[in-house]
Amino acid sequence: MPGWQKVYSELKDQNFEIVAAAQDTGGEAAAGQWYDRAKATYTTLIDAQHAVSSAYQFVNVPMGIWIDERGRVVRPAEPAWTEGRTDKFGGKAIVIEGDKYVAALHDWVKNGEHSPYMLSDEEFARRVKPRSAAEMEADASFKLGVWFHDNGNNELAAKYFEHAQQLNPDDWNYHRQEWSFTPQEAGKKWMDKFQKLDKPYYPTLEIDPNKKQ
Repeated sequence: MPGWQKVYSELKDQNFEIVAAAQDTGGEAAAGQWYDRAKATYTTLIDAQHAVSSAYQFVNVPMGIWIDERGRVVRPAEPAWTEGRTDKFGGKAIVIEGDKYVAALHDWVKNGEHSPYMLSDEEFARRVKPRSAAEMEADASFKLGVWFHDNGNNELAAKYFEHAQQLNPDDWNYHRQEWSFTPQEAGKKWMDKFQKLDKPYYPTLEIDPNKKQ
């Protein structure tokens, strides 16, 4: 998050705003500390109901979308880091392309609809697919799990969390939220799932200005 504070400081006077929405059922107690540590001066929200993830198909963290002055989403959900690096866990790499993402964002803020990173309607439609029946059921099951957990029924919560993860195993937010309830086991559970992946942990950014967006 300190990286996004830096980006905001660079762009805030150019008709640019960041709205961060922490997705955590634990609410302020769980998520507020991260905003405090970052000394964030942009808009910060805590979404205990995971409504933002549902609306914009966020399946991991961090993810971001771009919204223009008319309220139109001009780039859909993508990994939203602020630096480029490669991390390795158990011999497997996680490639982070935040440098490309931030460079594209700067260009869009400067050039608006003339930016090469703006998507055509056709390209936007290609990237954003309607949710399948299984994905919609997974989302509903996950939210039931959250409700049961908040109301003290951990047995039913675990049942619905597991069902959501089975229906949509690619949604890391489902896993991450459940794991947060047993933090002593979270690291091992993440590593076990990560080691079994047969695809990149973060999708490669489709953000090449030389290709028609």
